[in-house]
Amino acid sequence: MNNLPEPPPVVQLPDGTHAYTDHLPTIHQPTAPQVVHQHIHQAPPDRTVQRVALGSGMGAGAVAAGVYFGPLLVGALTAIAANLALLAFLAVALSWGVTTVVKSVGSPDGKAAAKTLARPRKRRR
Repeated sequence: MNNLPEPPPVVQLPDGTHAYTDHLPTIHQPTAPQVVHQHIHQAPPDRTVQRVALGSGMGAGAVAAGVYFGPLLVGALTAIAANLALLAFLAVALSWGVTTVVKSVGSPDGKAAAKTLARPRKRRR
């Protein structure tokens, strides 16, 4: 009635230490180095600038600048575009208001209204 598994045997290693045979260190078999050949156009879009910078020998400084200043530049240009859109809207609204006032004052109804407002009022006694 022995239903327990057999324990692995113990061996003595060359350095004098003991170890179980199922925990022995494996011998590293050197393999041929893997060379990954990837073109710039196969890289993801956010890595293309970095690959060009490294490929041209510019170094890690250019890569770090691309990583840092790329999104910063996009944010700054977006803020500038938003400000210009707001200014354009204000220019359209103000020019519409000015032309509306000039048209209403220059029409015959506008001239009659201006005469009515400019007429001196009679004083009550």
